[in-house]
Amino acid sequence: MIELTKLYAITDRSLSNLTNVEIARLMLEGGARLIQLRDKESTAKDLFDAARQILVMTRAAGGRLIINDRVDVALTVEADGVHLGQEDLAVEEAREILGPEKIIGISTHNRSQFEAALQTSADYIAVGPIFTTTSKENPDPVVGLELLREVRGLTDRPIVAIGGIDLERAPGVIAAGADSVAVISALYPWPDQLDLMSVPDITGSVRRFLALLAKDSQ
Repeated sequence: MIELTKLYAITDRSLSNLTNVEIARLMLEGGARLIQLRDKESTAKDLFDAARQILVMTRAAGGRLIINDRVDVALTVEADGVHLGQEDLAVEEAREILGPEKIIGISTHNRSQFEAALQTSADYIAVGPIFTTTSKENPDPVVGLELLREVRGLTDRPIVAIGGIDLERAPGVIAAGADSVAVISALYPWPDQLDLMSVPDITGSVRRFLALLAKDSQ
């Protein structure tokens, strides 16, 4: 069984004026060691180029890179794994392509989907959105901490919580049973005074999350 870091950092170009490579570099500088490359807009070539560069950086830092949705990109760049949604390739189809050593995660949004995921070889199961999220155009209904507590008793497989998780909410999410919190929007705080050179404080945000989650585990 794989072990996940408590912070699962996810890239999102729409929340910054940075490239995926720049975002990942800042995440790694902050101490993130589990990064998901998530980009719904880039061409396959651009996504491949970014994934290849980010993989070099994550490996050098002793981290892992997961590719969102794109099994083909994960296979081609030899990333550490892939994260699948309900509308993507089935877990076993991805497993056949990527092999037994790669990490495969899957998103679930209700108990029936979670139970179905337990019947697959998924290495971890994501549950959400735990809270209201702005990171998806058409988010699934909020499931709250109740579903997280409910499914925690069904498995010892790692559970990743996602959706609207910020510094204030993260400790409660871990307490409710999540092994890891996937964070998007909360990692991209903009400075109060904006100018043409402004960038969100991704590195600082990662450090704050890691410090909080480390303190919470003591």
